[in-house]
Amino acid sequence: MYQELKKRLEAHLRGVLQAKYDLQPDTIAMETPPDLRMGELATPIAFELARKLRKAPKIIAQEIVAALGHLDGFASFEVAGAGYINARLDRAAGARMAAGGEAGAAAGVASGLHSLVEHTSINPNKAAHIGHLRNAILGDTFVRLLRASGQKVDVQNYIDNTGVQVADVVVGFLHLEGKSAADVRALLEELKSKGARIDYYCWDLYARTSSWYEQGIEEDKAARKRLRYATLHEIEHGGNETAEIAELISTAVLRRHLETMLRLGIEYDFLPRESEILHLKFWEAAFDQLKKTGVLYFENEGKNKGCWVMSRATNPVQNQAGPEDDAKVIVRSNGTVTYVGKDIAYHLWKFGLLGRDFGYKPFFTYPNHECWISTENGEEPHPHFGGAQAIYNVIDSRQSDPQANVIQALRGMGHVEQADRYTHFSYEMVALTPRCAVELGYDVSEEDLSRPYIEVSGRKGFGVKADDLIDKLIAATRAEVDARQTSRDEAERQRIAEQIAIGALRYFMLKYTRNSVIAFDFKDALSFEGETGPYIQYAVVRARNIFRKGNTTPEAVLAEFAKLADEAVRGYLTGEAAEDIWTLWLRAGRRTLVLEQCIATSEPAHLARHGFQLAQEFNNFYHKHHILTEEDPARKTFLLATAAVALRELVTVLGWLGIESPEAM
Repeated sequence: MYQELKKRLEAHLRGVLQAKYDLQPDTIAMETPPDLRMGELATPIAFELARKLRKAPKIIAQEIVAALGHLDGFASFEVAGAGYINARLDRAAGARMAAGGEAGAAAGVASGLHSLVEHTSINPNKAAHIGHLRNAILGDTFVRLLRASGQKVDVQNYIDNTGVQVADVVVGFLHLEGKSAADVRALLEELKSKGARIDYYCWDLYARTSSWYEQGIEEDKAARKRLRYATLHEIEHGGNETAEIAELISTAVLRRHLETMLRLGIEYDFLPRESEILHLKFWEAAFDQLKKTGVLYFENEGKNKGCWVMSRATNPVQNQAGPEDDAKVIVRSNGTVTYVGKDIAYHLWKFGLLGRDFGYKPFFTYPNHECWISTENGEEPHPHFGGAQAIYNVIDSRQSDPQANVIQALRGMGHVEQADRYTHFSYEMVALTPRCAVELGYDVSEEDLSRPYIEVSGRKGFGVKADDLIDKLIAATRAEVDARQTSRDEAERQRIAEQIAIGALRYFMLKYTRNSVIAFDFKDALSFEGETGPYIQYAVVRARNIFRKGNTTPEAVLAEFAKLADEAVRGYLTGEAAEDIWTLWLRAGRRTLVLEQCIATSEPAHLARHGFQLAQEFNNFYHKHHILTEEDPARKTFLLATAAVALRELVTVLGWLGIESPEAM
């Protein structure tokens, strides 16, 4: 409602400016006044035109207001201060629009755009941990927002199954535990039969291997480092027992990762693997394009002698390198390709610019679709992946420089439009509060107890496994649900506990802006008070109880609301006593505005905040107005309609956040 009326006013203003001054400004700024007494919308356009028209802003504002006349959905326009134009909505019309709901597709977003979101991308060498959850929850929520805006979205989870982290676990199996490929197969079967988990087994083995690298004298450390990279080389090359063990372990751990994420409602469409990027020679195709377009040049002297290098200049020119410090090595002098080089090839494929494709085979079945994985020799038929118009990569902020290098390469190759639609969706780390670390059983030093947060480290084995965190949250919530919902059966109580726990976790990860460090804390996340997921869920339960006790439904109430006279609705929304109700209707009508804001800024925290504010305003309304005991039938219908619209919007917002709305708490 709010966004539609805002755009309606903007279009009307453009017509007035064209007719009166023969002007068509690029943008017309719209603001929300700090107080409802000043209206619901305001524009400083008169200040912006003052120099061009050589008039005082207040005079221009008066002329514009006189020319605006009547506009559907608006009650009046007025000049404020030294030249602001304030607009007051027709509250009855606004309520009608809000009651009717919003189409969902944000007018400012290219509906139908084919976008590709890559998120999660956990190294398949150990269990997922709490830091991975932030990536996955951010990515999954953004996918939901893009789809709500009308975009076609493919969800990809990049699997680095030939990287050094996988190599470290393989070193552990081969050299610390002395296992062959057959032994690893037997271990996988044994763990499966016992209900044990390979990702947990590898968590411990990875930490042991990391520690082993640092043990002994310097000669031992150097030898182990050589062993590490020899193992990595064998995995990358393929066709040997080392690569076979890497394939067994990475595939088994990957399946566990998908099962973990599914607990949070997170699903994927395609799992591209590093091994296929290597073996299907994606890099060779990209290398040829990079050389032909002059993005790469061969360095004949200096510290980068013998390397293929990309200038960091905006428009690189072959053989004109500039300072060595201003160059990025893409192919080392020994012929090996850097991470950035392989990433350039991968992103050419994402945009459909590489001229090559993966093979595909089904890997993981979700309730409503199949998730495919890359392979050298695929199955037919299969869905088409790649060829996206826009890309969002959910990767932590430490990868900002490599991401910028890929964008620069695309731009240098002439793919300017694609580079403009390439977004590094960066985020900061997740740590633990000292209180949370103690609750998890870690020994926390006195020094760390005084810190605001403690960093986690999978390499050192210090951290929270994602499934352990989820289990602990559910257990804490279940105790509360058991105490409150004694009449419900075991399955119902467990389901409610899971909904609350997952909602608490997802909201905690989303309420902070992406570039804020999060210090996770059980107590803060699970609180029913303050800015938390359970607080919003409880507002939904409270709203549903109104209709349950009133023996009606939101749909029936809104049908009756449509029959009320505009004058009656306007009266219920006018006056000081009604300001809180109108504030709630306005908030409920901001869904599309917030959706557009989230997508334009790649920031789901705006939606989390909107959901919390909506819940706050509904709770204020609930406590202030006696809805079910209201004696005036028309006013009762109006109050119930207010609750119905708030309920619908709360459920929608929670759904976009990936949070379920429980029936009871």
